[in-house]
Amino acid sequence: MEWTVTIIASFICSLRFWAVVGLAVFPFSVNCTAAETTAPTDLMCELMGAPVRSVITDFAPEFGWVVNSDIKDDIQTAYQILVASSRDKLDKNISDLWDSGKVVSEESSNVEYFGKQLLSNTSYFWKVRKWNKSAQVSAYSEVQEFRMGTPEIAKRDWASWENRYPPAKRKVEPVNMVRKDAGHYFVDFGKAAFGTVELVLSSDSAGQQVEVHLGEKLSKENTIDRRTPGSIRYFKATLKLRKGTHTYTVTIPPDKRNTGTQAIKMPGDVGEVLPFRYCEIANCPSQLDKSDIRQIAVNYLFDDTASDFVSSDRVLNAVWDMCKYSIKATSFCGVYVDGDRERIPYEADAYINQLCHYCVDREYTMARFSHEYLIENPTWPTEWILHSVLMAWADYMYTGNIESMERYYDDLKAKTLISLAREDGLISVNTGLVTKDVLKSIHFDGKLKDLVDWPPASFTKDQKYGERDHYDMVAVNTVVNMFHYRALVLMSKIAEVLGRSGDRDHFSKQAKLVKITINEKLFDKNRGIYLDGEGSAHAALHANMFGVAFGVVSEEHIPSVIEFIKSRGMACSVYGAQHLLDALYMAGEDDYALELMTATHNRGWYNMIKSGSTISLEAWDWKYKNNLDWNHAWGAAPANIIPRRLMGVTPLEAGFSKMMIKPQPGNLKHASLELPTIKGTVHVNFDASQKEIFVLNVDIPANTTAMVYVPAKSPDAVTESGKSIDDASGIRFLKMESGKAIYQVGSGSYSFKSENF
Repeated sequence: MEWTVTIIASFICSLRFWAVVGLAVFPFSVNCTAAETTAPTDLMCELMGAPVRSVITDFAPEFGWVVNSDIKDDIQTAYQILVASSRDKLDKNISDLWDSGKVVSEESSNVEYFGKQLLSNTSYFWKVRKWNKSAQVSAYSEVQEFRMGTPEIAKRDWASWENRYPPAKRKVEPVNMVRKDAGHYFVDFGKAAFGTVELVLSSDSAGQQVEVHLGEKLSKENTIDRRTPGSIRYFKATLKLRKGTHTYTVTIPPDKRNTGTQAIKMPGDVGEVLPFRYCEIANCPSQLDKSDIRQIAVNYLFDDTASDFVSSDRVLNAVWDMCKYSIKATSFCGVYVDGDRERIPYEADAYINQLCHYCVDREYTMARFSHEYLIENPTWPTEWILHSVLMAWADYMYTGNIESMERYYDDLKAKTLISLAREDGLISVNTGLVTKDVLKSIHFDGKLKDLVDWPPASFTKDQKYGERDHYDMVAVNTVVNMFHYRALVLMSKIAEVLGRSGDRDHFSKQAKLVKITINEKLFDKNRGIYLDGEGSAHAALHANMFGVAFGVVSEEHIPSVIEFIKSRGMACSVYGAQHLLDALYMAGEDDYALELMTATHNRGWYNMIKSGSTISLEAWDWKYKNNLDWNHAWGAAPANIIPRRLMGVTPLEAGFSKMMIKPQPGNLKHASLELPTIKGTVHVNFDASQKEIFVLNVDIPANTTAMVYVPAKSPDAVTESGKSIDDASGIRFLKMESGKAIYQVGSGSYSFKSENF
């Protein structure tokens, strides 16, 4: 019946078209509700785009989709979800579990299931259609399958793969293979990956032994480094061949350094893995070619096509490619870990990893799992405890989902460390206030210590190099209190979202007190910069860059603080660089930030590439951390800084319902970004190759709005698609700010051009 009505409606719409265009003698009009061609796509269940690869334990799962529309400024006005016990039923529009009916709502993510009781260990199927702003109804989406697991229990089984994906194996072909000598081959897979190697070998007799060498680093051309410094990996295996042609897989033995009690273990069906790019085969009795060998790489589900960035700077492009790949390659554990040396989750590592993951793939489950794991399994640095609040807020802003914040609300309150506050608001772990009850409230059994950055100079062999810029580690630490301030601000926002008005006001009031005290007691008014702590006369880069990044610095002191920051160069670790770049872009120092990201000296990302790694390093170079590994995602900050800061795409409202597009190009001539969001892909590109002309093109997904910042001397100098903004439909000028004209736009494609900017 519905099919018949659709055909009739389509016929009437066609008739109306001809009545208007060609048959004016027959005036005819009807409210057309025929199906559009743009059905919803990219379905998600419990934030998973491929839920059939896992199991779901929330028996009121939440659905989401990308709205899609070719109509400018289009929004979803209603939706209808069908859920059925079989694909066959759903194909016939039989929803034996839930038919939401037509729900008047713009919500296209985090839509909760309200149907019949779902059963454990059972598969279900769902699809959705939507109505647009003209009341046109779309076709139904493709069908998505999801499978229920067992209900969550009070004590979470962290080893299970519920609500996230298990690591998957993929076979990678060699990019180069060289026969070095009789029976001796060198193989390059192009990029390092965690996994093992599979070979097809032939032997005329049983017992022949073949050597297989795997490594991350070369000692010379076509030769694996067998004496690697630090924690750079090398491994030798011996295969005992059987008679005939067989496929052999190298077994990687456990390493006591990364399989300890705190380390994340590999699932038994995947097996132990090793990071390597190169393979050498020696004493091989048969002739080999590329088809006989494969790298068996292990990683979390990852869509390589979800994001893209390219610019006029070849170094920046190479840095982006490496950092993006780092997020994929280091996902092998299914939780963010600190590289291969320990394979332990740490909050600061996870926060950088989280932001990067959001910017390179439309994937949220690994970030959420890592965050929740760390709430219950925290680590020892004081600032790392405070990171949990930052991670909770990022999770909410990128997903729009409140479930995790609700579940861990009391834990997050404790993670602000407000229980350690003095009367003036400042905190310290060295004043006797860290009681057993405080430690219990943050799920930590040990001693908290301030970190600031890592490693200190004393950690390297010659005690010359360190990443703290000679920070004075006094009892009341400026960096710790800046983190505390940021956690209080975000906790106030979390409380507001969850309707806890009393807590909102309490945390907001405390944040204001902390900011006032930092600026009164930890700021050197004569020098215009922040000192390292109470009673200290030393000022390090860190005390100042975190102040800008977290909004502690008052407007009148920004110039002096930034001047000091720029005088210190990259006097921080790859972790600190995340916050240094955040601070620089927030202060409008895009030229200097770009200079740091494209630096070719040994304290920059390009040095990681020059060293031979295809994954970001744990430190800038071996001499800065002599036990470093070559596979540490906390060194991949440009994977989020480029989309969030340089291209300027960030959520203004939770779940990207409203976004900001504020490019800060520095001296780039052009750049283009594809950024995945829960609402769909955002496309941004700019061209500044012509003198005094800046062209900014944006493509914004349906069901969203954006504030677009266009470099301009005045709004009169800006046009859109060749027209003045006054004549362009759906664009509203808001204000001028710091040399940029700010416009509010709905979804669709826009081309802004600014002259004489």
